[in-house]
Amino acid sequence: MNNEIDWVEEQDGGFIKLVGPIFHQTTSDGNGRFRFHAEAKHKNRASYVQGGMLMTLADRAMGKTARQGDPTRAQATVQFDMQFLEPVKIGETVDISCTVVRETRQLVFMRGELFVEDRHVASAHGVWKIITRR
Repeated sequence: MNNEIDWVEEQDGGFIKLVGPIFHQTTSDGNGRFRFHAEAKHKNRASYVQGGMLMTLADRAMGKTARQGDPTRAQATVQFDMQFLEPVKIGETVDISCTVVRETRQLVFMRGELFVEDRHVASAHGVWKIITRR
């Protein structure tokens, strides 16, 4: 991976530990930047990256970006759409840039664009529900 020193590994003892590592980069503009390097464990039967791995990256990245202002806030994905534009090869590094489209008191609307270098490989949109603890 390029410039690994600028990227911080996501610490997660659950599912992300199994499929990762996934890295994030701090940005000053409020957008989220995440990446992973496609390994043999990520391949599908056609020997490309399994679409579910790209969805996992997007769900984690958009969800974490949705709560950047309050990292302890509870929330859950309530809607998620993904469009696959091009296959990703094993050995490639996938980057996603995430943007908060709109936030209300209860919902956060997100967009994520996935790239391998300058190749646009997928787009994702989702809605996260802010969970009020009682």
